[in-house]
Amino acid sequence: MGTLPAAPCLLLLLAGAAGLCRALFSFPLRVSPPAAPGNGSATSLQQAPPGQVDGLALASEPGAAVSFLAMVENLQGDSGRGYYLEMLIGTPPQKLNILVDTGSSNFAVAGAPNPDVTSYFNTEESSTYKSQGTDVTVRYTQGSWTGVLGTDIITIPKGINGTYTINIATILESENFFLPGVKWHGILGLAYDALAKPSSSVETFFDSLVSQAKIPNVFSLQMCGAGMPVSGSGTNGGSLVMGGIESSLYKGDIWYTPIKEEWYYQVEILKLEVGGQNLNLDCREYNADKAIVDSGTTLLRLPQKVFNAVVEAIVSTSSIQAFSSGFWTGSQLACWDKTETPWSLFPKLSIYLRDENSSRSFRITILPQLYIQPILGIGQSLECYRFGISSSSSALVIGATVMEGFYVIFDRAQKRVGFAVSPCAEVGGSPVSEIEGPFTTADIASNCVATMTLHEPMLWIISYALMSLCGIILLVLIILLLLPPRCQHRFTDSDVINDESSLVRHRWK
Repeated sequence: MGTLPAAPCLLLLLAGAAGLCRALFSFPLRVSPPAAPGNGSATSLQQAPPGQVDGLALASEPGAAVSFLAMVENLQGDSGRGYYLEMLIGTPPQKLNILVDTGSSNFAVAGAPNPDVTSYFNTEESSTYKSQGTDVTVRYTQGSWTGVLGTDIITIPKGINGTYTINIATILESENFFLPGVKWHGILGLAYDALAKPSSSVETFFDSLVSQAKIPNVFSLQMCGAGMPVSGSGTNGGSLVMGGIESSLYKGDIWYTPIKEEWYYQVEILKLEVGGQNLNLDCREYNADKAIVDSGTTLLRLPQKVFNAVVEAIVSTSSIQAFSSGFWTGSQLACWDKTETPWSLFPKLSIYLRDENSSRSFRITILPQLYIQPILGIGQSLECYRFGISSSSSALVIGATVMEGFYVIFDRAQKRVGFAVSPCAEVGGSPVSEIEGPFTTADIASNCVATMTLHEPMLWIISYALMSLCGIILLVLIILLLLPPRCQHRFTDSDVINDESSLVRHRWK
């Protein structure tokens, strides 16, 4: 009888730990499937001077060990299906396209044939591949994969010179991860090791690169798909600069906001404006339960309350005709004659971020050309668009919808994310993004981020602690069950059992 309470406890905790990981800590949306008509679900002020600033490398000369100019336009893709980098893996090298994702931390490639990928990494053909024999599973908001950890060498044709040994997960099974029409064959997680699977002990790709190539712990990203069809040719340009900043990829000043937590690139958002009008929500609503910068998320994702307020504000401040709710939820497209452009009908959207000087903020603004996205042409007369903003149950995610307007610097050494206007963020020769500041934060709470944020590693620790406790209780109960037979005493006629020796009597005294 003593084992009955303990065993269910252990089983429930095991199930609970697994459930928490699946339900609460899945990654944000990866890549939206192409939409179809009627069912179109979308899925302080500092200017960087030349030279060296705060240990942050800037553009190197061509031919140097690290040439940032050589990394310009090393990405291809679009906001609907992601931006990818060409990489050579193994010996002899196998060429694969790898999705650039700042919202996860594993480097993983297709390791078996898949109907939705054109190439995969064949470990048997690489003499330098070493399997670690460890299974790994990663779940995203959309899709998941299971594979095996190993190591091999990689080179990046338009990246850091040299060959480096990297942890690689070969994907053997997947569900809704590789999608029809994608031109990439794996994913490059550039977030912190706290998100690495199966544990944070797996050194991430960029950590390995920083250590082996001796580059500064910073990378920067430009994605050039503004105003282009989100499921177009997939050949829009972009740049991933590893080790610093390339000055030709931005104009004006770089504004930095602190990284609040080193897992995702978590930042602090202070307020949102639509058409210059403040939504007037409690600033904690914007950070519920986190606000992150994630190149692997296609849309700008907003917590439900914020999303509802944004949609209401767009409807009230714009001159658009009445739309069905399906447009705002992503299940329907809106179409206009190709001779017309709908962008003049919609307002600007501004996001305020806390500056490194906490008493100040700055705002990044996207014009409608970034969030009213062309997705499908019908015949010769109509162009259809999707709403590039969606609701989220777990985070505010600054995804490709916003990032396509900016050159974004992930300065891990200084624990900050920088934004500058991207020269490629133009439609019809006009800029579609803006940065302005500084603004005072006197009317905003000193901290808009919840102090109690349960990260996945912490939940695992709590789960393991509770399971250990159940295990100890179970062990004690088993010992107690085994002890009576060993201590059993055979009574004879001379033995006397009376109330003075009764366990019952002594227990109730």
